[in-house]
Order: sequence, then structure tokens, then C-alpha cells
Amino acid sequence: MAAAPGQFRLEQRLRVKIGEAKNLIQRNHGSGGQRDVYCRISLDQEQIFRSATAEKTHDMSVFFGEEFQFDIPREFRYLSFYLHDHDRPMKTDKIMGKVSIKKDDLHKYHGKDQWFPITPVDADSEVQGKVHVEVRLIMVRHLNDCCPQHMMEVKILESSDLAVINGSCDPFASVTMVYTNRKQEMKRTKAKKKTISPCFDETFRFEQSSHRVGSQDRETHMYSLVDDDAGFMEVRVALWHDSPAVFGNVFLGEVKIPVTEMGAYEERDAWYFLQPRDSAGKNQRGDLGTLRLNIHYTSDHVLSSQSYDSLRNLILQSTGVEPITTSVAWLLGEVVPQKQDVVQSLTRVFLHHGQVVSFVSAFARHEMSKITDTNTIFRGNTLVSKCIDELMKLVGHHYLRSTLKPTLDLIFRERKPCEIDPTKMQPGESRESNLSNLKEYINQILKPIINSPLNCPPVMCQIFSELKELANTYFPNEREVRYSVISGFVFLRFFAPAILHPKLFDLTSEPIDPSTQRTLTLLSKTVQSVGNQVSSRTSYQNFRENYMREVFAHCITDKHVEQTRTFLEILSSIPNGSQKAHDTPVVLKEGFMIKRAQGRKKFGVKNFKKRFFKLTTNSLTYSKTEGGTPLCVIPVKNIRAVEKVQESSFKIKNMFQLVQEGRTLYVQAMNCVEEKEWMDLLNKVCQYNSHRLKQYHPGAYINSMWLCCKSTSENAPGCSAVSNYLDCDLKVHIDSDREMERLKSLLVDNLASLKKLHNMCENAAMYGTTQEVTIGGVVLEHPSRTLQSLHSLIASVIQLQQEHRSHQLRMFHTVRYGSKQAPIGDDNYLLLASKFDNSSGTSEVSAPVRKTSSLC
Repeated sequence: MAAAPGQFRLEQRLRVKIGEAKNLIQRNHGSGGQRDVYCRISLDQEQIFRSATAEKTHDMSVFFGEEFQFDIPREFRYLSFYLHDHDRPMKTDKIMGKVSIKKDDLHKYHGKDQWFPITPVDADSEVQGKVHVEVRLIMVRHLNDCCPQHMMEVKILESSDLAVINGSCDPFASVTMVYTNRKQEMKRTKAKKKTISPCFDETFRFEQSSHRVGSQDRETHMYSLVDDDAGFMEVRVALWHDSPAVFGNVFLGEVKIPVTEMGAYEERDAWYFLQPRDSAGKNQRGDLGTLRLNIHYTSDHVLSSQSYDSLRNLILQSTGVEPITTSVAWLLGEVVPQKQDVVQSLTRVFLHHGQVVSFVSAFARHEMSKITDTNTIFRGNTLVSKCIDELMKLVGHHYLRSTLKPTLDLIFRERKPCEIDPTKMQPGESRESNLSNLKEYINQILKPIINSPLNCPPVMCQIFSELKELANTYFPNEREVRYSVISGFVFLRFFAPAILHPKLFDLTSEPIDPSTQRTLTLLSKTVQSVGNQVSSRTSYQNFRENYMREVFAHCITDKHVEQTRTFLEILSSIPNGSQKAHDTPVVLKEGFMIKRAQGRKKFGVKNFKKRFFKLTTNSLTYSKTEGGTPLCVIPVKNIRAVEKVQESSFKIKNMFQLVQEGRTLYVQAMNCVEEKEWMDLLNKVCQYNSHRLKQYHPGAYINSMWLCCKSTSENAPGCSAVSNYLDCDLKVHIDSDREMERLKSLLVDNLASLKKLHNMCENAAMYGTTQEVTIGGVVLEHPSRTLQSLHSLIASVIQLQQEHRSHQLRMFHTVRYGSKQAPIGDDNYLLLASKFDNSSGTSEVSAPVRKTSSLC
């Protein structure tokens, strides 16, 4: 979705690797020195991912080694990691502690391995959401009373984004007035059922004694007490989940509003972030261990598309620049230390604009022209090798699933032991039996790979074709190079890593036990060796692992090598631009969701049920259980729209709708990230349907009426425009503007390095200095041409910086502190305010709305 002119949108991306936990507290009961531990990732209180369970680990330390990457589709305050201890005998999970990082602090740990202290978890600290409160101080003068009576009105209007407790949220608010004599008076609202965003709209009045002596300032209306009677000191608003069970109501968060300085007839109307209790965590044990994390968090405010035209054109023109080392794309890869971040965005931009083949070809040509040892081609982490890696991940996901997933699923299901290293075998295992199992799996993994070239995505085939032609051009007398330049990517960087780490490539979501992981390691080793042998026939007798010799002798034969070479020839000989249809359906995504009955039966009840959904390139199905008989099959060609459902329709979060001819399927995903992934995939597979809707109903049709537009006809035309999905490829959805903003942010972070290089090139061009200009250890061949690229690049970055600042300043002046967009307690707003205040020489931050009424 592009930002409208004059606006920008927030895009967030998170990649996190959970390493290990150390110095954990021991169990209070006997466990034989072992425990089962897992970690879950949450945005505020919403669980997004859960790691595999590390089974039978030592009490004091746990190794996870899992990586998760996803887009964050909403605002959040905390990124948290909860450690759980699964007690097998008791069949319960106990929270061991958590690591909670404030969103504003994530940039401090970007790209670093960091040990975080594990902190206690208690109900008083697990809060999220915000509340809208209106406070007003009024005075009532009674007859024959020399002193007016003070009265405080507290109105609880609504709340938003509250935490879900055990799958439900039935919130109510308590309002406590704290007087100056420390006495308290408490009142409460009615409970609202099954909603995280309740509307209360209830007003409460608190009175002071009418007998007191004092004086009133006519200008400020401030009333000063001079006796010992109690005055208003603080309003406390707490949100609770109404739970009549044994453990009572559950605390959801609170706010404290000081009112001692309020003047008569003054009104404060504001949103507040809910906060934990002051006592949260104070009675818990502090030394709970540490957790090692590596966090990559990016947050970009994306401008309208035309804002990036200048920078985008400079980057896209790189493929035609000679020499390539003077191009903007090459400079980006050398100046920015975070090369992986550059590669991700560069590859996406060139792919989106249909120039990724020429981009890779130009950079590969430059690299091959400098090679003296053919064994080192693309073996380092150069810009072009990383770009090809990234491209294969982007477009090759469905190719991996169709090729590897059936065999991997079989391995996970059978769990046959395959360990053949005598030093690692378990007591009672037979090496001959394990070797037989391993050979069987090797055959089952290699056969679909060798038979898969026609299923390879066209753009990958085009890249491989270019690499083969370049190898023939630069190394005409070394025929083996034409195979090694392709096999190095296909086998060593594509298939082998996916086999070794199937969760990272979304080939499974199930926990992998150590024995099965060892099987995957052996299979990955074998696939790498097959890829190496097509260009280098080193005898398997020379391999370092003696225990693998029998395996290599089995799979590295003349027949296997010839089959592999044929596979590589076909892979790199497919005509450019050929688009292959999906003859065999490929599974795109599967998992449990909750669906509402579609009303296929005339008198059926439209209730909610949990079902296992499977989306392929041909259809969406759901069944009662995983692998069960489909209860319903919806052909992709019948889908007319996939859109979000207004939360008010069912008072349920993460709901979306799938519109077909004559009926609509309402589905609830497990969390916001799952919802986005399902919707993106569904929109991609049906994007070319000729009968797609242009208008839809964001509300549900309930009780013979559309809740959004109040139309009573179930066949009434939609009242809102559908989302605009313009993906150019079934397998990849790329937001070019977002990637341009990411590149701009990286350039801004390294602007000093760009300017330094600019000055060096300027001196070399102006004075003709003989001193070489180098960058990243590479001597620049043409400093004068590089200077032109740098000058244009720096000018574009500074222009975007200025536009960003204008947008931020406009936002700062239009968004009030205390509004729903910037609740009181929003550190981001205060940080922005501080930045602009320092630059303008002021220190004023706009406060919540204060209204003063005249005395009637």
C-alpha cells in the first residue's frame, strides 16, 4: 500500500535469533537434572511465535538456536520473550521469567549478540492497552453556605487494545479517588463482555465536605483550603478482567492522574497508556539467569512513491554504468557496513522493477573478470553472491516446498535413526540399520531435486543461464566452471541450508528433536557433496569424516554426477521469460484457524469452530484435523475478495473474510502476524481472477443487515473499496517504496562515510593526486566518475531527509499529546517533541486538552 501524497506510513520488520539461556534457577522438586524448556515471543501480550521445546536439557542452561523473521503490522510498546518450563509428570507449563524490551530501546541492540537478564513475571506487570478518561472539577454553591462545595466528575469513555486473559476479555473499570488525607473512595463501571476495546461512557462524582474556610483566586479559579478537611489528590483508573472464578478479577493495568493543581471548572480530556502496578515484580526473586538474543529491528516511515524517484532512478541506472564500481548500487554495498540489510532491499527493488537479471549479470561479470582462481568464484560474501542468495529466498519458497517438503514430512513422521558416527550412536543402535535408513532418505531427497528443473522459478533460471554464459566467456577452457557457478548456489546455498534448517525456510512449524536434526545434518552434508562433485571429482576416500565414506560412495557415482550435470544444464537452459503453470498444486500455507459457518445448509447454525486450513495454488480447504478429509473445498478461481472484518462485527480480533459468489467465509487467525500472512497469500493466488470485486462490506451480515452500511439485502453491493493488490508475481509481493526508505535510512546512517569518500574523490579529480582512492580494500578505477555518482547520491539523500523532517514537524503539530494517536505515556511522542524543541529553542510540549468553563 503506497502512502498518499503529503502523508507517510509506518513499516516495521523484526528478525530475532534466540540463542541460549544460562544460569537458570533450579526446580524446587526432583527432575533428574533435566527439564523441557521453550520460549515464546510476544508483542505486548499477544503471542506471535513459539520456539521448539528443548527437551531433557540441563537445569542451568538451554540452547535454542532458532531464528524468526516477520513484518510487524501494528504498533506495540514491548517486545517480550517468555521462558516456560514444561513439567511432564504434572502436564503443566510454568513461567520461569521473561526478557522485555521497550520498543524505543530496540535500536540499541540492533545486530548485536546481547545477554539480557531474565526478570520475574507477575500479573501486576503484564499490562497493555490504553484508556480514555475525562476529569472535571466543578463547584456547587448551596444557600446559606459561605464556602462552595467542590465536586470531581470522572468520566470513563472507552478503552482499547486490552490484554486477552485465557482466550477472553470481559473488562470493567474501577475509579478510585485518593484524598489528601490518604482516604480512598472507589466506584466501578459495568463489565463489558468479550471485547478488548470496550466503550463504557460512565460518569462518577466524588464530593468534598461543604464546611471549610478558604479563598478563591478570581483569575485562576484556584481554591485554597486552610482547614484540615480532605481535598482531591489523585484519580486512579484501573482496568480489570471480570472473572468470578476462584482467583478473582484479573488486573489489566492502571493510570494515576494527579488533580491537586486543577482549577475550578477545569476539564482534562486525554488518552493514557495503562501502566503496571508500583509493586509489580518487587516481591519476586531477581536472579533468574540470562538469555542471549540477536535482534534486528527496523522502523521506517515511508513517504509517497514520487518522493523516492530521484534515489530510485540512481539505483536502477547502476546496471548500465561502466565501470560498475562507479555505480550507486556498488557504492551502497561498500559504504554501508550492514551488507545484508543493503542486499535485502537492493534485490527487492531490482526484482520489483524487472531488472534483477541485468543487475546480477553486471555485478557477476565484474567479479568474474577479477578472478584468478576458479575455485573461489562466488565463495565469499560479496554483494552479488548475497544478492543471488536473497533472490532465491524470495522467489524459491514454493519451489523448495514442492521439492523437499514431502520427504521432510516423511522424515519427521518416521523418525528413523540415521546416526552412522560410532562416537555418537546411542546404546543398542545398529550402524548397518542406521546406514540403510540414511541411504533410503538420501535417495528420497536427491530424486525430487534432480527431477525438479522444470519447476524452478523462471527468474532463477534466467540468473543461472547468465552465470553459465559468463563462465563460458571468461573460462572457455575450463568446462567444469559452468557447473560450479550454478551448483554452488543451487546445492550449497539453496537446497542444503533448507534441509538443515527447515523451520527457517518455512518447510515445517513442528519442533525437531535432536535425533531428527542429526539426520537432517547428514542429509545436508550429502547434498553439499553432490553439488561439489559435479565440478571437482575428489575421491570420497579423501573426505575428512571417515564415517561418511560409505554414504559418499553410494551417492557420488558416475551415474549420479551425470544426472546432476543434466539437471544443471536444464536448469540454466530454460528460455528466458517462460512462465510455467502449476500443474501439481503446491501447498502455500497450512494451520489451524477458527471459522464461522458459511450457511451452506438452509437451517444450519452459524457458529464458530476450529478447523485445519490448507491453501494450495489451486484451492483453500479446511478439515476437522490435520490430514483429515476436507469438509469444504474453495477453488482459488472462485475467490472474489479477501479483506479484513471490522472488529465490532463479532467483537473478535484478527478476523478476515473470504468472499465467494453468494456467500462469505469469516475466519479468525491465531494472531495479527498470521492474519497478515494468510491474507497476503490468499490475495496473491486470486489476484488475476477476472471477477474480483471492486467494492466489499467491511462489516458482517448479521440479523438480516450489513453492520457497516445498514443495508438489509444480503446481495447489496459493497460499501468500501477493496485493498489494492498489484503484485507482479504469484510468489513475491514487494513494497518498492518501503525498500527505498530502508536504503535511504542506511545511507543516512552512513552519510559521514559518503561525504568522506566524496572529498577524497573530489581531491583526486581536482588536483590529480597520485594517491589511490580505496573503499573496502578496492581501488577506485575512475574517481571522477565515482564523484559524479556520489554527488547525485548525497543530494538525493539530503532531499529525502528534509522531506522527512517536514512530515515529522507537521505530524508533531497536528497530533496532540493525550490523543489516541499519542496517549500520555507515549515516549515516542516525547522524544519527537524533545528533538523539535531543541532545534527551535523551546521546551513546551502540548498538554492534554484543558477546558475552563465560565461560572453560570
